Amino acid sequence: MSLTVAIVGRPNVGKSTLFNRLVGKRLALVDDTPGVTRDRREGDARIGGLTFRVIDTAGLEDADEESLAGRMRRQTDAALETADLTFFMIDARAGVTPMDKYFADWLRSSGKPVRLLANKCEGRAAEAGFYEAYSLGLGEPIAVSAEHGEGMADLHNAITEFAETREIDEATAQDDEELSKRPLQIAIVGRPNAGKSTLINRILGEDRLITGPEAGLTRDSIGLPWRYRGMPMKLFDTAGLRKKARVTGKLEKLSVADAMRAVQYADVVVLLIDGELGLERQDAQIADLVHREGRALVIAVNKWDLVQDRTTALRSVREKIEMVLPQVRGVPLITLSAATGEGVGKLMPAIKKISEIWDKRVPTPTLNRWLEGMVERNPPPAVKGRRLRLRYMTQIKTRPPTLVLFVSRPSELPEAYERYLINGLREVFDMPGVPIRLLKRRGENPYQPKKS
Repeated sequence: MSLTVAIVGRPNVGKSTLFNRLVGKRLALVDDTPGVTRDRREGDARIGGLTFRVIDTAGLEDADEESLAGRMRRQTDAALETADLTFFMIDARAGVTPMDKYFADWLRSSGKPVRLLANKCEGRAAEAGFYEAYSLGLGEPIAVSAEHGEGMADLHNAITEFAETREIDEATAQDDEELSKRPLQIAIVGRPNAGKSTLINRILGEDRLITGPEAGLTRDSIGLPWRYRGMPMKLFDTAGLRKKARVTGKLEKLSVADAMRAVQYADVVVLLIDGELGLERQDAQIADLVHREGRALVIAVNKWDLVQDRTTALRSVREKIEMVLPQVRGVPLITLSAATGEGVGKLMPAIKKISEIWDKRVPTPTLNRWLEGMVERNPPPAVKGRRLRLRYMTQIKTRPPTLVLFVSRPSELPEAYERYLINGLREVFDMPGVPIRLLKRRGENPYQPKKS
């Protein structure tokens, strides 16, 4: 693993002691006198099977630039520039000092990845200082004892999680760039005779597809290239989706399978429902399928020109969506008439907006600040007498937004708490109506014997 970690903190908190333990040699001088370390020192470190480069730094002090302490601080600045990850160490026995708070603010504003270490946690005397460390706003502190070698497994997990996140970010950035060049794939789906082909003809401004009152005219999923305000798109007309029990003929089964493939490969799916009939069970099942496939969804109510009591009809559709489709809460709902063109102009802006939400990426530091607040407001429950620890969160992909949560015991995190986190993501990061995937992962203990 090509990774460099810097250890920083005010004087005499135990940075050099941890450095020596990680490199396995007494390379750095250690003494109770503050300021023994003046120049930064580097070494090859190992925890279990994990190897990385580590930098020991001088104690951080608020001092004049030209003083000795100021020149020492410049050495720490240089170490931070070199490092991929910074361990900010405090003395848990002494508690959080004003200098700790000052440098925590400085590190947070730097935008660099930082993990907080509470050192000297080998006894109960450090307990109050450990919990006080949360006030620094750098996330959950890692309890260590550099002198006694405690907490090394948690350090291993912190470094591994950071390295995995960095690799994921680099890979997904390349994937996102490639996906951005591809036309937006839009599948129009719904029951037979909902008006799908008529809607596409209206969007294209030509009679490109055969339409008529007979159900089942469309058999193939036909892709039609188009541009919306310079944005390349591909519109897919699909066969009408009936209840499975009613799909009998071989040709119809092939047409339905083709429509299913169009949903699987689409970016955005427009579910077209008949305004005179309202949202029926088959529509709800189609919407649920779209959600399970991870596609962005827009619900369009067609034949709106034929609806007599529009207020009641719209309220009925909204109530049914809330009741039977809570998983797509916030999905765009458009009323239109493909036959007359009424409301069709609202469809493409809704598609563009939901596709942007579906493609949304939240930076890892922002996610973890949000996660800290969610945990502070509503901590995860203790399971079998042990507190669950939510360590870290990162987004590993978009389309749909997919996140990994590093948790101490993934299988024991209640579903209700997962919903709490997903609902919080929707609300805070403005992601209504799109599927959100939350994967759970556990950091390995490098000192735990491996099963043969």
